[in-house]
Amino acid sequence: MQFPVLVSQNEHPHADFLLNRTARSDHPRYVSSDEVFLTAEWQHLAMLNYEVDAGLLLPFVPAGTELDRWNEKVFVSLVGFRFLKSKLFGFLPIPMHSNFEEVNLRFYVRRQAGSEVRRGVAFIREMVPRRAIAFVARTFYNEHYVALPMAHEIRSVGDNRLRVAYRWRSGKCWSGINLETDGNSELPGEGSVEQFITEHYWGYAAQPSGGCVEYRVTHPSWRVWQVRQSAFEGNAEKFYGKEIAAALRGEPESAFLAEGSAVTVMRGRRL
Repeated sequence: MQFPVLVSQNEHPHADFLLNRTARSDHPRYVSSDEVFLTAEWQHLAMLNYEVDAGLLLPFVPAGTELDRWNEKVFVSLVGFRFLKSKLFGFLPIPMHSNFEEVNLRFYVRRQAGSEVRRGVAFIREMVPRRAIAFVARTFYNEHYVALPMAHEIRSVGDNRLRVAYRWRSGKCWSGINLETDGNSELPGEGSVEQFITEHYWGYAAQPSGGCVEYRVTHPSWRVWQVRQSAFEGNAEKFYGKEIAAALRGEPESAFLAEGSAVTVMRGRRL
């Protein structure tokens, strides 16, 4: 399907969105035993979550981790969001590369570290609009980034509803995810699928020579909006392969919009 190019909105969301644009008081100010690689704000996280057969993801599971499940279900999530105020090492702004869109396809893993269970995310594909950003992510973490033309739209549609879209272009064809919220935002309930999806605080990236890189991501719990409608349209097979594309053509098991917050990404370490 062909999509028109969207005009990116103002870098600061509309006041009607009632978003917390600063780090909340419970956001960690210091993380022991690691060094900061990146600080930023992630905002307006559109999350479409699909239940899939575990066997579909086993080839992607990083060494030393295992699939994480919610109520015995295995999920992949197609996530679009705004990456804002990015700073390397927590203090160094990146000229012309501080604010951008990202869309990623991710799934959920866990690793036993002594008595601690570390619940994390692994990525199948990540898309950004800047080649330099993709290069840095591939170099430091071996994440599967690709640079493509991208656009987003975030706007109020009345009655406290938001319409959010993230789109990317390959050749002449646009693909995209979009949703429209329903009701007010609230913190996820204990044990809910929204809590499961949003509260994985580690990243794991498989390495070509074996093993994986583990890194920590810190942020407070995010408020979420439920949605009245959501959709993915476009060429999923080109980016994710035939089997995963088939899953994305179905209805998501759940979909919601997460508020976002300030985040800190720590330096990775090889396992």
